[in-house]
Amino acid sequence: MLTFRKALLLSACALTIIYFFQSSHSKATYPGDIEHYGKHGDMTSKDTVHTGSAPQPTKLYPPPRGVSKDKKTSQQTFNSVEGKSLQEQLRYLYPYDPDCKFPAYVWQTWKATPASGDFGDELRPQEASWTELHPDFIHEVITDETAVHLIRYLYASIPEIVEAYNALPIPVLKADFFRYLILLARGGIYSDIDTMALKSAVDWIPSDIPPSSVGLIVGIEADPDRPDWKEWYSRRIQFCQWTIQAKVGHPVLRNIVASITEDTLRMKKAGILNKKKIDKSIVEFTGPALWTDMVFNYMNNPEYFKIENGGKNITWEAFTGIETAKKVGDVVVLPITSFSPGVGQMNAKDIDDPMAFVKHDFEGGSTRFARMSYA
Repeated sequence: MLTFRKALLLSACALTIIYFFQSSHSKATYPGDIEHYGKHGDMTSKDTVHTGSAPQPTKLYPPPRGVSKDKKTSQQTFNSVEGKSLQEQLRYLYPYDPDCKFPAYVWQTWKATPASGDFGDELRPQEASWTELHPDFIHEVITDETAVHLIRYLYASIPEIVEAYNALPIPVLKADFFRYLILLARGGIYSDIDTMALKSAVDWIPSDIPPSSVGLIVGIEADPDRPDWKEWYSRRIQFCQWTIQAKVGHPVLRNIVASITEDTLRMKKAGILNKKKIDKSIVEFTGPALWTDMVFNYMNNPEYFKIENGGKNITWEAFTGIETAKKVGDVVVLPITSFSPGVGQMNAKDIDDPMAFVKHDFEGGSTRFARMSYA
């Protein structure tokens, strides 16, 4: 016979079992938060768990990892940055932790995903190369439609950025802006859809450079050692932005996002934000000229680099003709062979060279030619 005392005891046991079961399943880790580069490029587990009342992330886009708790940081409140510059708002939204590990993401954009019949067979080998050489990475091909929603999700607290992204009148401008936005918020690798991965990113940094000391990896696109270089390129040394690797919140990304946002909203207010009236060429507005300037500005910024009295600025002369990686602060600059092998000029070696990491095929009316038509 079931007495009151027995019923009470059974109820307590049942509640305890239910509570234990729910507790054991309430903690979750998210794909991009589990695997990051280890000290020597190996993949290591991370035991950070996101809990609390923060907005629930989607499966593929977890919220950024905060600064490690063992670091002494001055915590800002939302009210303390509200109304401040875009750079300060971005610094708060996506803080840069130089000692963290590179997120294991590969980001690409195209009109359709590889699962679609509209993706294009000519691009499948390039797209597949990134998955094959990075089997433990999350590899995402983001469509234009998805990008709109993703940017709105990532930058909902800074509506000016969402407004600027949606206002850009030319697809190539949005493609440029997206790569900076996704790397600022999520980190990892961005690479154009028509690039072929030749070596895994874990091999991009020389073994004598600790990955924990690097926050940004860029490659040289152009090193035209000729008197008429200005007729062909925007900068004497030009960094490519078809492939970039970065940690979340890197200051170069923060500054370029702020620059593009401010320029876009300025032109929109002036009524000139359209293909025929924009007052900057694409390479200067969002492309490799602006990207190159931002990298050099960062290298010469005393806020981040100790510059001795009378010290020389870091210019193109520091990188012309390099054949191995060169590190300046937390930025690693790769030689032209790394991201532009086989171009047959500017001393770029072929794709079988040990320093050849990514090959850009410029498929389907490439970004380069699209830029030239509006420059």
